[in-house]
Amino acid sequence: MAAEKPTARRDLLLKLQEEAQAKWVATKAFEVDAPANVVSTPDNKFFGNFPYPYMNGMLHLGHAFSLSKLEFAAAYHRMQGKAVLFPFGFHCTGMPIKAAADKLDRECSTYGCPPQFPAPMEAETEPAEPAEAAPAGSQEKFKGKKTKVAAKTGGEVYQWNILKNSAIPEEELVNFRDPVHWLNYFPPLGKRDITSMGCGVDWRRSFITTDANPYYDAFVRWHMNTLFKVGNKIVKDKRFTVYSPLDGQPCADHDRASGEGVGPQDYVLIKMKVMEFSGKLAALEERKGSVFLCAATLRAETMYGQTNYWLLPDGDYGAYEMINGEVFIISARSARNLSFQDMTPDFGKVRCLLELKGTDLMGCPVSSPLSFNEVIYGLPMLTILMTKGTGVVTSVPSDAPDDYMALQDLKKKPAMREKFGIKDEWVMPFEVIPIINIPEFGDASAVTVCEEMKIQSQNDRVKLDEAKNRTYMKGFYEGVMLVGEHKGQSVQVAKPLLKDQLCADGRACLYSEPEKKVMSRSGEECVVALTDQWYLMYGEEEWLAKAKECLSKMQLYSDENLRQFDITMGWLKQWALSRSFGLGTRLPWDPEFLVESLSDSTIYMAYYTIAHILQEGDIFGYGEHTIKPEHVTDAVFDHVFLGQPAPADCAIPADKLAKMKQEFEFWYPFDLRVSGKDLIQNHLTFTIYNHTAIFKPDHWPRSFRCNGHLMLNSEKMSKSTGNFKTLKQAIEEYSSDAMRMALADAGDGLEDANFVEATANASILRLTKELTWIEEMLVDTTLRAGGALTFADRVFEAELTMAVHTTLGHYEALNFREALKYGWFDLQTARDTYRLTCGADNMNRELIMKFIEAQTLLLGPITPHLCEHIWGNLLKKEGCLVRAGMPKMNMTKEHFNLQMAGRYLQTTISDMRKLIAKLETVKKAKGNAPVEVPKKVTGVTLFVKESFTGWHATCLEVLAKHFDSSKREFSANVDKEVLGALAADPEAAASVQGGEKMLKKLAMPFVQFKKAEAINVGAHVLQAKLPFDEKAVLLENAAFIQQALNLQSVSAFLTTDPEAASASEPAKVDGALPGTPGPSFAYA
Repeated sequence: MAAEKPTARRDLLLKLQEEAQAKWVATKAFEVDAPANVVSTPDNKFFGNFPYPYMNGMLHLGHAFSLSKLEFAAAYHRMQGKAVLFPFGFHCTGMPIKAAADKLDRECSTYGCPPQFPAPMEAETEPAEPAEAAPAGSQEKFKGKKTKVAAKTGGEVYQWNILKNSAIPEEELVNFRDPVHWLNYFPPLGKRDITSMGCGVDWRRSFITTDANPYYDAFVRWHMNTLFKVGNKIVKDKRFTVYSPLDGQPCADHDRASGEGVGPQDYVLIKMKVMEFSGKLAALEERKGSVFLCAATLRAETMYGQTNYWLLPDGDYGAYEMINGEVFIISARSARNLSFQDMTPDFGKVRCLLELKGTDLMGCPVSSPLSFNEVIYGLPMLTILMTKGTGVVTSVPSDAPDDYMALQDLKKKPAMREKFGIKDEWVMPFEVIPIINIPEFGDASAVTVCEEMKIQSQNDRVKLDEAKNRTYMKGFYEGVMLVGEHKGQSVQVAKPLLKDQLCADGRACLYSEPEKKVMSRSGEECVVALTDQWYLMYGEEEWLAKAKECLSKMQLYSDENLRQFDITMGWLKQWALSRSFGLGTRLPWDPEFLVESLSDSTIYMAYYTIAHILQEGDIFGYGEHTIKPEHVTDAVFDHVFLGQPAPADCAIPADKLAKMKQEFEFWYPFDLRVSGKDLIQNHLTFTIYNHTAIFKPDHWPRSFRCNGHLMLNSEKMSKSTGNFKTLKQAIEEYSSDAMRMALADAGDGLEDANFVEATANASILRLTKELTWIEEMLVDTTLRAGGALTFADRVFEAELTMAVHTTLGHYEALNFREALKYGWFDLQTARDTYRLTCGADNMNRELIMKFIEAQTLLLGPITPHLCEHIWGNLLKKEGCLVRAGMPKMNMTKEHFNLQMAGRYLQTTISDMRKLIAKLETVKKAKGNAPVEVPKKVTGVTLFVKESFTGWHATCLEVLAKHFDSSKREFSANVDKEVLGALAADPEAAASVQGGEKMLKKLAMPFVQFKKAEAINVGAHVLQAKLPFDEKAVLLENAAFIQQALNLQSVSAFLTTDPEAASASEPAKVDGALPGTPGPSFAYA
């Protein structure tokens, strides 16, 4: 049995964590009220917030990762002396809690309490479906399909077991049959874990959502009423929306177990009238004239060019009863969708008159709308997906590469026709019909592109996908109709006109289905339904313009964030506002409906500013309070948030009402909202829209910061695989400070970050070792005091000053991994180098104390508990570290020069050490020759070249001219410019043995090295002369170099000094460059 891992260091951090948190509670360190008569600006206040998490379980590391970004930012701004508001609420609105509670109730009713579930069944493993990529150049999201995992459960996941696996006592589980119990159980645990994490939350302002909290319920009703009164923002209409048949209502993103972000895909359903009834179809002959094979298409304008239609030979089809006595032959899945779109006699019910296979329909003659061919026939295509469209596919070989190649295969391969029983007259007479001209591809784009790309058959999938991408977009944007009543018009104009015309004539109808598979939290696959409900009119022209104005003024911290918001605003249109089932607030003007969970969560940041006054620290809003829920009217909110006159009949005391207005006016707008990137496509964009509709521009959001998801040890976090940690587990295993350090180190960008357990464990060791070192330094009597600063002192002070300056810049830009790098890792390296450089002379006490204090403050936002202990208990400072202020050090050019000089010294020693080791290595003898014993290096003379000259200087001059220091990038043609400058200088080639060819060979590596150096370090490396005196640095540190290299002598000269002429190794002297001295060694 493996020995348990020692935990003394972790336990020490947990003890310091508990002590620091007790200190913060006692001093109310994070409780802050808006000051009276103070106008807020970004310079004196910071209001940051985070999307309140959904309370159907414990918080986990993924929550902690996004939350840590806000926590680090809030801590930094608090330490900068600002008034900082960091509130936190808990989201309970919507389907998930109600659905889970109902599922648990059904399990207990069916299997007993505690339930005795049936023995697990062995389930087959289905292969993963490939990810589907959006067409090249499109702005659609790329979505992969999840692997279908075989579990020994027959696919059933029991709610009882989910809760039991969340470490909830079994005797407590039965209470979760009541959804209200979830609201009471999980939010306090969330508060416990966030407090344990060390977050600086003002918990007086916390709340839960839904009408269970009458104060927040009043706020949401005001929000809805205000939007409704604005006009053109909320409408009631019948529209296509993703819908859960089991729940009997629209299924919004937060109501989904999978398929978040998936919307309806609208098609035109082409009704192809069946002309003959033979075989199995004979059963439908009495319905002749009303039986249609129906194909879903996105390109109704191409129907003129139909030559046939496609079927999946093994596909399952059916003849389904529709309204007006019509019969549609389609897939069962599409029939189910149509039943929710007012196309069947009874809503949500389908009646199958006849079951059919694709083979039963082969060769069935139909008359298809717009087709120049009076009759076309059904032919086989093996790539049809029965999970998309109706399983019946139109064929237009003039403009669809897949159709063209499939038709050609059937024409060229008699054996294929024979295999599927296809008669020649169904195929051979039909030729490509030109219907659209595309400038690049002519009148038959599919034919042109297939021939250009030398596509051989319908099985050349990669080439066919490329061909499709090339022709489809161009066909829409540049195509011109060659036929029909819209001849001469662009495809963009003709497309909607033909769609409307076909539907009006009854030759087609509208059909919609989810873009991808969507599963509701109730466990059922969703459909698209035509529902009569309330919609938010996102995308409305005037509202969109205001949303874009707000976005243009916001700080988003990355160009990719902006691009994602632009894409979302490009496609986002009407959004279903209401639902019939779940928890939440009822629409004030139509209480039959509830406000869906994403729509009640767009301006609640404003509620944080007054929640503590209304709810008086009661998270639930249940108890008796000074201000009663019925006192909080729309007129009160209008006064507080919109600046309207106070209501004359207001029951709220005047001082309380004035305090509410003071709080809102000081804290709003919020300065930062931190979120995962997945919320750009809904919540964050909704937040912009709703703020612009309700608040005046100076109360619009100032910034959003988005991050990727969190992986755990380079793998996706998943409860099912066991690669998962709750926030509570992580804190108990590593301590909050070590966990926070690993979270800071995990990453900052939109790409997925990685929490590495080894990093968290290493952080425990690093932090506790640093604590021990600090304790030792505070009592160390050997530290040097007084006297002039040595070179090592001056360099260390410069490194410290530069680290402070750089770290604060990264905190300001919310680059927390970089802040950790410069404020901890690099600073540790600088301290260790200083300690080594000082050697027997020991370190300077004043500088070490300055270092300890500065490092403690810089690390405070990331590891506040340890730093609070160091600040108060070791350094004996007054007050709390969380309000102590960041270190202030004025950085000058001299600091930069000293930093460069110090690093130059260390690099030179390292390079010399390698050279000496090589010179003193015994070389392997060749043949029978005796082994040559190398000479012992006893000294070195370093020759320094003061500046770059000749072709080196020419290269640097051109590079500097073409370098943008603000962007840290060179112009695209800089290499060409360098070569041109060298070619124009005859002396450059003459200075190199081998002429112009050799010059190019030498110059380009130098240019590439300097380019990389400039991009990483800055423009100063492109100067011809270093910013410090190399010779002086070497001479001042000769004793240290001598000791570090174990030499008897070290000296330094310029390459222009007389000593250079008599050097024992003139080639090395000649090879000296600024920053790289030429060594001449002495031997024993």
